[in-house]
Amino acid sequence: MKYIKNQDELISARPEEKLRRDIIDIAENVLDYVNPGLITRKIVQLKDNQLVIENKSYPLNPETRIFIIGAGKATFPVAKALEEILGDKIHKGAVICKKGEQGTLDYIALYEGNHPVPDDSSLKGAQVITALLTEVQSGDIVIACISGGSSSLLVSPVPGVSLEDKAATSRILLTCGANIIEINSVRKHLSLLKGGKLIKALPPGTHLINLTVSDVIGDALDYITDPSVPDTSTFADAQRTLDKYHLWDKLPHSVVEHIRKADPQFETMRESDLAHLDRQDIVLLPADAACQGAILAASQAGYTPLLLSNCFEGESSALGRNFVAIAKQILQDGHPVSRPCCVIGGGETTVFISGGFKGEGGPNQEFALSAAADMQGMKGVVVLGLDTDGTDGPTPYAGGLVDGYTFERASHNQCLPADCLKNHDVSQALIAAKDIVVSGNTGTNVNDLKLMLIQ
Repeated sequence: MKYIKNQDELISARPEEKLRRDIIDIAENVLDYVNPGLITRKIVQLKDNQLVIENKSYPLNPETRIFIIGAGKATFPVAKALEEILGDKIHKGAVICKKGEQGTLDYIALYEGNHPVPDDSSLKGAQVITALLTEVQSGDIVIACISGGSSSLLVSPVPGVSLEDKAATSRILLTCGANIIEINSVRKHLSLLKGGKLIKALPPGTHLINLTVSDVIGDALDYITDPSVPDTSTFADAQRTLDKYHLWDKLPHSVVEHIRKADPQFETMRESDLAHLDRQDIVLLPADAACQGAILAASQAGYTPLLLSNCFEGESSALGRNFVAIAKQILQDGHPVSRPCCVIGGGETTVFISGGFKGEGGPNQEFALSAAADMQGMKGVVVLGLDTDGTDGPTPYAGGLVDGYTFERASHNQCLPADCLKNHDVSQALIAAKDIVVSGNTGTNVNDLKLMLIQ
C-alpha cells in the first residue's frame, strides 16, 4: 500500500533524489509494520466454537453475544479485521473513526468524528455506543478497539460544559505546550465516558477485551484506551495542569468551575470500581513500534540504524536542531555511527504557541523546518518528520521532508521560511519548498517518527 500520496513531487528532479526515495521507502515500510489490522489477524482466532485471543479462550455458547465498540485513529483496521475473523458471530457493533475514512464495514456501524477538536458528529457516535452497551448482558463479550484520537472522537461532556466549551478547551490544551498525559488529565474530567466511565454500567460477568494501539510514551493503558480501563488520574492532576500552563484565566468559565469544584461523582474509575468485569487488555502496537519498524527498514535498505530515543518530548524545533547537530558530527568524524546511516527518533514533541499566532503547522512539520534552517547548504542529508496517523497537528498534512536546499526553494517561491518558523506558520514554508508530506488517514496511530538519512 502506498501511504504517502505526493511521492513524485517529493522525489523527482530534486537534490538528494536517492536519499529522498530511500527515506520515503523506509517510512512506507514502517507504516506497513505498524498496521494494527495485521496484528489483530495474528492474535484473534476462532477455534472449535471458541474465541481465542492470545492465550485466553472464550466459549461461544448459543446465548453468548459479541459486541464490538471502538473509537480512534487506528480503530478502523482493527474493526475490519474483527469482521473478517468473526463475521456474523458479531451481534452488534459501532465504531467512530476520523473523518475521511475510505473503508466500509458490514456488521459494525461506522461513524465519523472530527479530530483533533470534537464536533456534533463525535457526540452522535458516542450516544450510539453508549446506547449499545445498555444491551449487554452477563456472559456477553465486548471487544473495545480504542486508540489515540478517541478523546475527540468519543465525546460526552459533563453537565454544565457545552460541546463548544470542550472544543475550545481542546484547542487551548493542544497549543499550550502540555504533553498528552497532561492534556488528557483535563479532558478525562470533562467527560462522562473517559477514565473508565464508558464501561462502569456493564453487568457483572461481562467479558471485556481491550485491543488498543498506543500513542503514549510508556504505553500506560489509562492514557491510550481510557474509556474502557480503570484510571489513575484525578481532579488534582487536572488542576496541576491548569496551574503549570497558567490556564485558569484562559479556559471557558464552565470548564474552570468544573475542574475547581472537583465533584467526586465525576471522578474517573479506579480498579476496584471495575472489578465486576472479566477484563483482558492487549496492546496491539506499543508507542515505539514505528522506531522498531524503522530500525528493520533502514537495515534492509543498507543504512546503519542509530536509535537516539523513542521517548522524545518537549519543543519540536529544538529536536530538529539537535538532529542537524548530530548530522554535522557524523559528517565530521563518523561518530556516533558511520555512514551511510539512518538516525531514528520517536515520541511526542509539541509546539508552544503564544502571542495569538494563527499560522498553520504541526509538531512534525516544525521539527522538519527547524532542521532545514540549520542544514542550509548541507549535502548528503535528508530529514523527515512524520505523524504516523497521517495528520500532523490541526492540518491535513502528515509532516515534512527537508534537505539542505529547502530554505532556498521556499525563498524562490516568495516565502520567508525563517519568518514562518518564528510564527509557527511552517506549513506555508514547506508547501512553498514542495517539501510537505501528504498521506491522509493511515489507519494507525503510534508515536511520531523522526528519520535522518546521511550518505
